[in-house]
Amino acid sequence: MQIRATGVSRRLFFIFSDLAIIFVALWISFLLRFDFDIPSNFTNVIFFCFGFLAFIRITLSYSLNVYDISWRHFSLSDLLKLIYIYIFSTLLFLIVAFVSRNFGIIVPRSVIPIEFFISLFLIFALRISKRVYLESFLKNSAYISTVIIADADKVMTIIKSLQQKQSQYKPLAVVNDAYSGMNVNNIRVYSLEQFQTLGIQLDAAILDDSINIQTLYPILQNLEIEDIKIASTYSDYKADLKDISVEDLLARHPKDLDKNAVKEFINGKKVLITGAGGSIGSEISRQCATFGASELILLDHSEFNLYSIAEELSFIKPHLVMQSVVNKELLENTFSKFKPDIVIHAAAYKHVPLVEENISEAIINNVIGTKNTIDCAIRYGVSKFVLISTDKAVRPTNVMGTTKRICELYAQNVLPSKTEIVAVRFGNVLGSSGSVIPKFKAQIEAGKNITVTHPDITRYFMLIPEACELVLQAASIGKGGEIFILDMGEPIKIVDLAKKMIELSGRDDIGIEFSGLRAGEKLYEELLISESDRKTQYESIMVAGKTDYPIEKLNQDIDELLIVSNKLEKLKEIVSEFNHQVN
Repeated sequence: MQIRATGVSRRLFFIFSDLAIIFVALWISFLLRFDFDIPSNFTNVIFFCFGFLAFIRITLSYSLNVYDISWRHFSLSDLLKLIYIYIFSTLLFLIVAFVSRNFGIIVPRSVIPIEFFISLFLIFALRISKRVYLESFLKNSAYISTVIIADADKVMTIIKSLQQKQSQYKPLAVVNDAYSGMNVNNIRVYSLEQFQTLGIQLDAAILDDSINIQTLYPILQNLEIEDIKIASTYSDYKADLKDISVEDLLARHPKDLDKNAVKEFINGKKVLITGAGGSIGSEISRQCATFGASELILLDHSEFNLYSIAEELSFIKPHLVMQSVVNKELLENTFSKFKPDIVIHAAAYKHVPLVEENISEAIINNVIGTKNTIDCAIRYGVSKFVLISTDKAVRPTNVMGTTKRICELYAQNVLPSKTEIVAVRFGNVLGSSGSVIPKFKAQIEAGKNITVTHPDITRYFMLIPEACELVLQAASIGKGGEIFILDMGEPIKIVDLAKKMIELSGRDDIGIEFSGLRAGEKLYEELLISESDRKTQYESIMVAGKTDYPIEKLNQDIDELLIVSNKLEKLKEIVSEFNHQVN
């Protein structure tokens, strides 16, 4: 069991150590000055000097956070800070020693520089001791031979992090094309091409999270390196290391993310987000806070979800509205009170099987909730309304996708007044609640076989932060009436995803079972709906052609949808391409 020092115990240890060093250095200084025979009348002088130096050095060190420095990786910058403290305190000591002569306290002048150098040497020796011990320990103990693939400055941080944690990972090579042939911390740097032909036996790899992990992963597999860590969240003394995940391997990093456009769109605006506690809504809330929204109004009918995102964003003090978008009267009160500039509508029932079991509730929540929110946005002069839609709205085979398609039709055909109404459609996001990745992880952790509905089923995937950023980017260029489609890359076979997760888990007792397609589920999703779809100024964002639907007719059809007994037939009447798949 390893015992780590707390902040208080570490400070106390170094304070008492510094006091001891000051006293020892003074005593040795006086011994050297008087040829190891200190006159008795200088005992009080020693204690006077000790009192002054102890007070000024401990005070300065505490004020400058010297006692918060990690003992494990004392650095050159930390040494410079100590040198400055000791130079300053010694100069003050020199002045005090000169003045004290007027009061009969005689401090030998030669003691001052002797004490300075002895104290500084002992202080440095103490501070560097643990780092020397750890580095020596790692060299002489069992270790895991490791390659680091990162920029040179990040390599140093990763090495410090390994030392801090007394990790068994020992870097033997660094891969960086820009610094090939150099040494970083006495470790040779190779280009990626050189690295693949080195022939060095390596057991682990640490990759910076900003590099193309998908490209490097098969290379590391060919070299039989299975222990792969991802480094991220860098600070002065450490980097967070985590096991490579399936999200890392599937993540797409759109190259045309335009943060300036998003910032200009959000900065200084009052933004209302419905479904603010959900997977998409919460990330959009975070990004709106990051991009400088003047006020955030977070609306969600789930108390727990609203509380969770509110706690995370407490530093900006968002307005919290716990209500359902289905209640139009309460919704109008919210719009009237806060008068938002931008509304991002993420509230919806999205889980296909649950919606199939609760068709009436889904119609009310998804269709009526969206209609209410759009109507309120128009009535209260919202500048921009953004509807979060889904690829399941394209030629839908389930009720959930059909309700979202009706929302798109309403968004495109309602009379907008001064409100620019746009929809943004995308596929699955990695790790969202109810998606396959959290489900597969839970099955693996429980030691159960992974269940996949069909061996040929495919889905599009994107990271939640990147999808949400593209949503805001698309909204920033919308003029009203558009349906934007995010480029989700190539579709991924779910069975391949399951195999990869099993492989990364390192377990050989997990298999894959096929359970059959669920009601309303199709083998593949589509993002585009017609040949009229066109490109925008961004490669990652397309825009779909408008589908005309007289608004009076649509309103009448929605009213009838609420009261008819055969809701599936009415849904097919409104969305002609709806082909309900029931297994």
